[in-house]
Amino acid sequence: MNEVMLLADPKSNAWEFAKKIQDYISSEKNKIFPLAEVSIEKFRNGEIDMHVEENMRRKEVYFIQDSTKNPQQWWVELLILKDLLLSASADRIAFVLPNVLYSRKDRKERPHVPISARALAQSLSGGLGRVITMDMHADQIQGFYPANVPVDHLHSFSEVVKYVQKNPLCDLEKLVVVSPDTGGVGRARSFSDRLDVKNPFAIIYKQRSKPGEIGEMKLNGEVHGLNALLIDDIIDSGGTLSEAAKLLKEKGANEVYCYGTHGIFSKGTKELCETFSRVMTSNTHNLKSEGVEIIDMSPIFAEAIYRNHNGESISELYK
Repeated sequence: MNEVMLLADPKSNAWEFAKKIQDYISSEKNKIFPLAEVSIEKFRNGEIDMHVEENMRRKEVYFIQDSTKNPQQWWVELLILKDLLLSASADRIAFVLPNVLYSRKDRKERPHVPISARALAQSLSGGLGRVITMDMHADQIQGFYPANVPVDHLHSFSEVVKYVQKNPLCDLEKLVVVSPDTGGVGRARSFSDRLDVKNPFAIIYKQRSKPGEIGEMKLNGEVHGLNALLIDDIIDSGGTLSEAAKLLKEKGANEVYCYGTHGIFSKGTKELCETFSRVMTSNTHNLKSEGVEIIDMSPIFAEAIYRNHNGESISELYK
């Protein structure tokens, strides 16, 4: 079996995440997976250059990318690094992408627009061996990758449930899980089942007046006298969730909480923390945000990497 190598940019947020993965495998599996550095520099005109000091020949390489980088730089770095590793005769290349950027455009909602998630998949696939990611914006994005580039689509809910059990939100008999849109129904149902919430989950139907702006919201489900937990995959500006929280309170919800796997927080966290009793996210995108509870997802990624390397099933990670 070929030697495994973890790889990350030491100047990026991904380095801390990669160290957590390495530490987990060392402590829980009693195995040492070396962590190598990729040096990323720029020419004066902004073009990206890279160098890896370690020998990559016949290695099984897992590159952990930092999703907090500029999306365009994030994408180009992946393309150039793949070429670097192929040229260095790496045997297998896996991209560990805790948050896959350009995933919100997964279909044509109107004529003459790109399917950006497909464009990303097509550009990355040649020579790539595997993608390991978490809570994609839409499950069907996996289908944009060819059969010879399997996608391990991990779910954050197992770690979130553990966290909530250790740090209870409220009495579960008084909790209702809410999806902020119809696309998140599966997530809401799954989380409600995993947490063993007895109240039926609720759904908010929304109509957008234009991209990024909500025209109308309607609630399907009962929240009166209950505490509501909004579940989403991405928190960008937080505007949609804040509007959803107002609607839930108008419908009689007591406390309102939220969890979003990928906390981008493009407009900061002040309004969100004022709107919600508790705001939770993971460290797939955000490592630190004032007033926000960060849930560590590195154990799930570490398990996926370890099991892939050893040819073991990762199906248990979906339970």
